[in-house]
Amino acid sequence: MTRTAVLALVAGLALAACSSGAATNSELGTIEPGVLKVAIQPYAPYTDYKDRQLTGLDSEILTAVAARLNLKVQPEVTDFAGMLAGVQSQRVDITIGGVAWSADRQKQGLFTDPPYYSPPAMAVKSGKTYRTVPDLEGLRLGTVEGYVWVKSIQAVPGAKLQAYPDGNGVIDDLGAGRADVGFLDPLIIIAAQKARPDLGLQTQYLTPPTDADVKAKPEYEYFRSYMTSFYLPKQATALEAAISKEIRAMYASGEMTKLVQKYGGEPEQFLKPAAHIAPLRRGVDRPADWAPPTI
Repeated sequence: MTRTAVLALVAGLALAACSSGAATNSELGTIEPGVLKVAIQPYAPYTDYKDRQLTGLDSEILTAVAARLNLKVQPEVTDFAGMLAGVQSQRVDITIGGVAWSADRQKQGLFTDPPYYSPPAMAVKSGKTYRTVPDLEGLRLGTVEGYVWVKSIQAVPGAKLQAYPDGNGVIDDLGAGRADVGFLDPLIIIAAQKARPDLGLQTQYLTPPTDADVKAKPEYEYFRSYMTSFYLPKQATALEAAISKEIRAMYASGEMTKLVQKYGGEPEQFLKPAAHIAPLRRGVDRPADWAPPTI
């Protein structure tokens, strides 16, 4: 082979590389090419960072997606408010772990398609039973500052909102009898039951309010199942589309089912959207015919 032919071959290979992974990588528009900067909070079993390793359900989903997109994940540990602020100020490419889709949040950022859905779980002391929203009236209801349940709790007649910096505060006060019900993501409650059986906590699922209930009190929306999604800056349209595509591929391959089961979730609850889910985003940040991913 002549020197000219060799150079032509090398150039051709370089062009081919650019037309596949490398081009896709450069077109994703991350802050640093080839790197996916992600803000997380210590929120096991959804997200955590120990021994220079990301762990948790959301972390494993994002790691799998990033590998498909030829991106190296670079974590930044903060708190929930810092996660949202990091995205909205474009200091990070994405945040994951307990970020629920809401009409207000989507005005300031982009949400991927949901990697899973979160049923309305409650942590309560064993022996106590709460089934409907009226059962919550007059109770001390705990959740984390900034979480979507804050507005829902504030709308319950007579209920006292107790907001905490993190989920540990909710669990501690429930165990000590200083709160009656804790609204947290379900895997948090399941993990706390296993790790701290001495607290005598159990998981219950609230009977979701009807469409008529939510129409009368829109704040009750988050007493129903909701979309947990990954959150990106408003400008990151190409990156959001690429990640959403990979999320759907993980549903189709069965990989999402295996990951949910690994962390104690039930695929029928976590990976099948309720009827009210799709209309929330249709015509808002998704097309009018959008169908949420499902198994």
